Amino acid sequence: MINRPDRFRTDNIVLVRALVGICLLVVSVGIIHILSSDFGALYTLVACVLLCLFFILFVYLGLNSDALRSRYTEETLYVASNMLEDLKDGLTRESAKKICLRLLPETHASSIAITDTSVVLSCVGDMADDFPPGSPVHNPATRYVLKHGIVQSFTQAIEVPSELGRPRQIPAGIVAPLKVRERTVGALKFYFSSPRAVNRTQYALVSGFSELLSTQLAIHALEQQEELTARAEVRALQAQINPHFLFNTLNTIASFTRTDPARARELLREFASFYRSTLDNSGSLIPLSREIAQTRRYLVFERARFGEERIMADFDVEPEVEDTPVPAFIVQPLVENAVRHAMRDEAPLHIWVSIRPAGDEALDIEVSDDGVGMDDETAARLFSERSLPVDTSLPQGGGAGVATRNIYERIKRFYGPNSFARVSSRPDVGTTVTLHLDLVESIFTEG
Repeated sequence: MINRPDRFRTDNIVLVRALVGICLLVVSVGIIHILSSDFGALYTLVACVLLCLFFILFVYLGLNSDALRSRYTEETLYVASNMLEDLKDGLTRESAKKICLRLLPETHASSIAITDTSVVLSCVGDMADDFPPGSPVHNPATRYVLKHGIVQSFTQAIEVPSELGRPRQIPAGIVAPLKVRERTVGALKFYFSSPRAVNRTQYALVSGFSELLSTQLAIHALEQQEELTARAEVRALQAQINPHFLFNTLNTIASFTRTDPARARELLREFASFYRSTLDNSGSLIPLSREIAQTRRYLVFERARFGEERIMADFDVEPEVEDTPVPAFIVQPLVENAVRHAMRDEAPLHIWVSIRPAGDEALDIEVSDDGVGMDDETAARLFSERSLPVDTSLPQGGGAGVATRNIYERIKRFYGPNSFARVSSRPDVGTTVTLHLDLVESIFTEG
């Protein structure tokens, strides 16, 4: 956040310039009077020296305006910085009001308003009561800007309907579009009490602030799109898991209803909890502990299906990382891949899940098994950005490709370039998948 500059010092520079100019004028008049009168050479010399000093000081202040420009720049940057913060949740009535209140003291406008494509979101200043939030856009200049997406100004008074029940006259104004990807989504409006206030400086301010707001709105739209994309990828992963898993689990529960009804009821309750969590976890982030709990539930059904002795799983999760937010479906698909693709025909499958902090600012997730393994070429394709179609005839690495690439893409999107997914495997020995999450570069990190 940029600290607010001292406007009092900026105003002092202007005041000093004015005082020096007045003094220069007074001294000049005094010298003319001295030269036209008989005050002697000494008085004339002193007056000339004062005239030179004031003239030099006036020229210095007039030409060396860097300090004043610097103050104006700091002031603009301060307002811009705070506007970006106000728009972090998009263009709403609340954010529009905050922005209008910030801009009004920095301009010569008597009122400032922000609209979307049909109604006023906020209006502050002299006309706030005439155009409250939710009132329709009546100003023809605003409608033109919303339609054509170009800045408009007017210096002839226009009369528009007011929400107070009487026409309201607007003496002058400047209206600029707010755009997202070349599409106009709203307007920023400066209204003035006099046409003389509409000058090049005010026009540049409105245009500059509208471009700044448009940039932030575009960023917000991209963030929303990224969130929707992430949710779509999670649902795609759900769709991949569910059909395969659903049929086998229901068959397992059905078989227990005949041989062990109590066990069948227990599995049915777990099954309901599992799918409820599956639906609830479609958001971007869940605590790591919830992802582990979902993974354990998954293994309950697979043990019931294959036998308790066929799948052995050990979880080693450091307590300090249990509350760490992670994308849903980041551990369970890896364990499912091990069960689906690494299990031998007869020997039991051992799975180890280890999650621990990697220093202070990262997290390591490791899923290992002692299953059939895969060759180096197949392992390299699992997390490759340019992976070829996976050979589904291979014992492991076939159906695993969809899930692992989905996980890899989400890690890169959410945790940045320092995060990675790595797989090491040897045929007939086993496979280890490691996910390294850089929490510092995470898009979920605030600040």
